[in-house]
Amino acid sequence: MLPIGPLRRRDFRFLYAAQFVSFFGTMITFVAVPYQMYRLTESSLAVGLLGLAELAALLTTVFVGGALADSVDRRRMAILTDSALSLGSAALMGIALAGVTRPWMLYVLAAWMAGVGGLQRPSMDALVPRLVDKDEMPAAASLAMFRGSLGMIGGPALAGVIIASSGVASAYLADFASYVVSLFCLWQIRPVPPEQSEAPSIKGVIEGFRYAASRQELIGTYVVDFVAMIFGMPMALFPAMADQLGGPSALGLLYGAPAIGALGVSLLNKVFAPVKRHGLGVLIAAGVWGLAIVAFGFSNVLWLSMVFLAIAGGADAVSAMYRMTMWNQTIPDALRGRLASIEIVSYTSGPMLGHVEAGLAAAAIGLRGSVISGGVLCVLGVLLCAWRLPRFVSYKAS
Repeated sequence: MLPIGPLRRRDFRFLYAAQFVSFFGTMITFVAVPYQMYRLTESSLAVGLLGLAELAALLTTVFVGGALADSVDRRRMAILTDSALSLGSAALMGIALAGVTRPWMLYVLAAWMAGVGGLQRPSMDALVPRLVDKDEMPAAASLAMFRGSLGMIGGPALAGVIIASSGVASAYLADFASYVVSLFCLWQIRPVPPEQSEAPSIKGVIEGFRYAASRQELIGTYVVDFVAMIFGMPMALFPAMADQLGGPSALGLLYGAPAIGALGVSLLNKVFAPVKRHGLGVLIAAGVWGLAIVAFGFSNVLWLSMVFLAIAGGADAVSAMYRMTMWNQTIPDALRGRLASIEIVSYTSGPMLGHVEAGLAAAAIGLRGSVISGGVLCVLGVLLCAWRLPRFVSYKAS
């Protein structure tokens, strides 16, 4: 049963609603941009390179965003960046309506969305520990998994329907509308100034890195997820695979399938919440993810492919739940924004680079070969992490 305790707190409730609605819209665009790129280029490599453009932009801004999250009002940062993201959605809609066929414009706008997201996410993530009590963190993590799961199921599924019936411009319009609702919710939250006023600086960013490096259990949460995502993330191949499995409607189902498993995990919170060996739990979950991706690579039937992707998504949700709990329960608030930026790089750069890796591998050894080899490398990487990070394996929540 889903824990609802944190939702009794007014500010957290508005934050949750803002993230819920905007993430739903973001997942629509998450499908629309690769689909539009694939239709323009007929190249899975071109789709994969969207991840490279997004990663370059993210790395440019995310550590600045982390420093600002520890230095300015986190609510204000969320509002300003949400406004900038809405402009990006409007621009995507504009070029779609104009019938623009230049792929570089999609790369630029994908980079804009990722770069602004890099400024926003540390403040969004760092808001949560200020709005709920420490003992409510596991419940907040479970709610985040539930929110993300519904968004990843409903967003891609709706994207497939919208794209098939009305085109990609309508998909971007839906994303723009989601930001309007999100901004309204964010305005309802009280200001959340930093507990210690300190101007953002390179020294402060370095301090965050030093703190993370001093704790192997934190390093483990970053490295394991990065390894799993860079090798076992086949989403850049979904547009090409959907052509073999049913077209645009199948595309939405492929994107949404992992979230079905994640939703199941969030609803089974009582099964996973009592676990205290979070590091070991992350490793096991990442290994299951890799094995499920291997099985997906061998599947030629849509429903079976969705089953394996759902298993992978459930495993990823377990990993994310434990990682989020470790972060929120152990990191001091004064460093929360800067550490959030490191977390964001770890769990977003992996998928972005994974898109590039999947596209390059597909060009070299084919779609199926890319998926299967990536899953195998994921499992091997997880085993290596278990060997090299003993304190992460033995970590136990107090």
